[in-house]
Amino acid sequence: MLDYPEAISADDGRLPAPTAVRNVLRIQSGHHAMVEDEVIEEVPVAMVYNGISHAVMLASPTDLEDFALGFSLGESILAHSRELYDLEVRHTCDGISIEMDIAPARFMALKERRRNLAGRTGCGLCGVDSLANVTRIPHGRLAPTDWILSVDAVAEGLRQLPHWQTMRQQTGSAHGAAWVDRQGNVVCLREDVGRHNALDKLIGALSRQKQARPDGFALITSRASYEMVQKAATAGIATLVAVSAPTALAIRQAEAVGILLIGFARSNQVVAYSCTERLGNAAVEPRGYQPIM
Repeated sequence: MLDYPEAISADDGRLPAPTAVRNVLRIQSGHHAMVEDEVIEEVPVAMVYNGISHAVMLASPTDLEDFALGFSLGESILAHSRELYDLEVRHTCDGISIEMDIAPARFMALKERRRNLAGRTGCGLCGVDSLANVTRIPHGRLAPTDWILSVDAVAEGLRQLPHWQTMRQQTGSAHGAAWVDRQGNVVCLREDVGRHNALDKLIGALSRQKQARPDGFALITSRASYEMVQKAATAGIATLVAVSAPTALAIRQAEAVGILLIGFARSNQVVAYSCTERLGNAAVEPRGYQPIM
């Protein structure tokens, strides 16, 4: 396992804390009070490959090793975690730099991709070298899966989800991405100020932990955009469940790649948009759970 500095508040080169305490004016029911409030941090994080900066993301300074690996896999910079040879996290006055040493063949492909780069936008298109690649299906259609997702498993995952979201409980402003087994038990969760970043961190964590992905689903606390479906497909995640709505492009991509895409997930409802034959009503027995701290 690669090592990186512990996240603490300091000006000595180590990583900043994921939250900060600020004095705020709170007005409630006509009463005014100056109180302390815990807010989430948002830090520029540069993804640097073999000495060349590829992208700068705004992210929470937590689980950065997972973030770097998940971003690299989700953006098809790496095809496998073993192509990441080394990783070092550096905190500078301008933000955080994640410096990665990757396989020469992958670096050459990345340099060619950058050479063809026509432009950038701020959300989702970072590093895309052509309009055709916006709707890419990185590895083709996913292998068929024969297990049926129970709506009760989704409800159980939603029930457990808040108990795992430490940063959201502290600040109220963190997105979460969880890996949930077919019984509805959350087994891994990552949080970030950005929804894409949270999913990247989850993908990185699953890859590092070698978590099996056929018999489970990713549960995200956001809408399901095309980028989220692409990241799931690249990681081999066959079921993506979102608490908010999908986009039409996300649905088309989910259909094309064979992902069961669910939106508006609630304890008493789900809306399936693709591969609906893989959603059923079989009951599951709720289990105990222990958040990973």
